[in-house]
Amino acid sequence: MHRNSTGNVDWRLSIANLPTNMLCGLVLLAGELGVGCEDWFAGMRLSVNEIHDPSARVSYRQASEIIRRALRALPIDDVGLVVGGKQNGGNFGLLGLAMKTAPTFGEAVSIGLTYQRANGPLMELAMLPAGEDAVTITATAPESSADLLPFLCEEMFASVLMLARELAGPEFNPLRLDFAYPPPAYAQRYTEVFRCEVRFEQPRNGMMVARRWLDLPFQSYNPVTSRQALAMCRAQLEAESGCGETTAAVERQLRPRLHENPQMSDVAALLHLSERTLRRQLAAEGTSFTAIHDRIRSQRVLELLHTPQLTISQIGNQVGFTDVREFRRAFKRWTGLTPSEARARMA
Repeated sequence: MHRNSTGNVDWRLSIANLPTNMLCGLVLLAGELGVGCEDWFAGMRLSVNEIHDPSARVSYRQASEIIRRALRALPIDDVGLVVGGKQNGGNFGLLGLAMKTAPTFGEAVSIGLTYQRANGPLMELAMLPAGEDAVTITATAPESSADLLPFLCEEMFASVLMLARELAGPEFNPLRLDFAYPPPAYAQRYTEVFRCEVRFEQPRNGMMVARRWLDLPFQSYNPVTSRQALAMCRAQLEAESGCGETTAAVERQLRPRLHENPQMSDVAALLHLSERTLRRQLAAEGTSFTAIHDRIRSQRVLELLHTPQLTISQIGNQVGFTDVREFRRAFKRWTGLTPSEARARMA
């Protein structure tokens, strides 16, 4: 459990609602440097392969611990600058598309700030005025990540810079970067990457940008694509309600095995837990194995119903039902509709 400065438990850090983008970047870097990374995930109920699943979610606690292990294992100091420097619009998925199709750079920044959580950042960004001619993009992290602050700032601001240069052009430069920690031994790398004044031991972490950039129009602006991308970003964010770490671990084990109809004992064994312990941990997170299993099966069925070549019986088989009548009854219990009625409504 994590406690804040008042001594209270901060349960937000154990909610599995973060996409695994940053962890994927670290794993890819490890591969380039010839470093094994399986040990980073020991005890996390998460594997290297699972983080590449777009539906995978981890908690802040899990992500922070994996990053700590990665920083100890990787043979370079400026890991955050390297990982952040590899980012581009494609790495930001739907959010990158929504920003690229915005009418202006300022609108793109506003979209990025509104939907930032969809990309799993470990710092929270905000924009503040900095006099008449500039704004500052600030970044804050939970107290529990104080030891990771240099890495988190490096990765965040280098990522923001790479995206900004892709959107506004390679001539984009910040006015100044401020960091709330002492200069690291490789501080010269900051100047090389950001190409502007860099100050350390400041009151906050922030990137100052000339306000004139906000008015820059985008040639890539497309009102139809922009509205579609924003609608998908909203839907993605609304779906990110988050769940407990154990719930997320059970989901990760169930998704690729639905056709096998795994039982609680099977999943408990995969997680190296007893059934009793798994049941207790899920109850503490306000759910049960049956509720998770039914929800994951229902979601998968709704996806498969969009494929007209699949019969109802075949769809039921893919989520673990050998008896089509039993499948129909279960699906109606989950959704209030039969599979055929649900498919008809999708037409």
